[in-house]
Amino acid sequence: MAEILDDNTNLESHTVGIYRTAATVKGGRRFSFGALVVIGDRKGKVGYGYAKSTEVPTAIEKAQKYAKRKLTSVPMAGTTLPHEIEGKACASKVRLMPASPGTGVVAGGTVRAVLEIAGITDCLTKCTGSTSKLNTVKAVIDGLGRLRTREQIAELRGVEITTTDIEQRIERGNKFMPSINENIEKMAAPVNTIGQDRGRGGRGGRGGSGGGRGGRNGGRGGAPAEAPAAEAKPTEAKS
Repeated sequence: MAEILDDNTNLESHTVGIYRTAATVKGGRRFSFGALVVIGDRKGKVGYGYAKSTEVPTAIEKAQKYAKRKLTSVPMAGTTLPHEIEGKACASKVRLMPASPGTGVVAGGTVRAVLEIAGITDCLTKCTGSTSKLNTVKAVIDGLGRLRTREQIAELRGVEITTTDIEQRIERGNKFMPSINENIEKMAAPVNTIGQDRGRGGRGGRGGSGGGRGGRNGGRGGAPAEAPAAEAKPTEAKS
């Protein structure tokens, strides 16, 4: 679950993993915790941090502080990547491939956390080699950091690039995406009416207006039963 760090910059934090290590000392075991955190604004900025501490909250705070120092900008083409790229870190390799609108992020938990917090919502991925979370995050950040936009590539090569294959795929995919009309009023939520027609006579419930379930007037009947008339006792003449 993402945690909002700063309302002004809209930075969000997501804890990818918590690690526990133990060192055996003279008095017993001494535990320490490590936290791997990625932060981003979901608009093209992302960073990661790893820190250790004797307590989990302290380790997460330190990792968030380190991640803020490593924020990098990610070039994007709409909601996907401008081109295919492969990132490497130690023995981990992650291939990132652009996708049409509506595809979603097809990735594992570690890669998905980095891409979604960076603002990429349509992407295909393939992870090979080591599946260590720390190395996988580094590989994804390495791939995102080596992305280039169409304008940057055209300037470096000294040529003019009109449209790329990815932009054409995005344009074709947008035709099938549903259009959102802000002027349409939202549909009213359904109203729960269960139990409203029951027992309007107070606690009697099923007895209607004729008393309670176990009341004095007889439980489930509609109208209360009339009490029998009292018989008049003959008066004895006094002698």
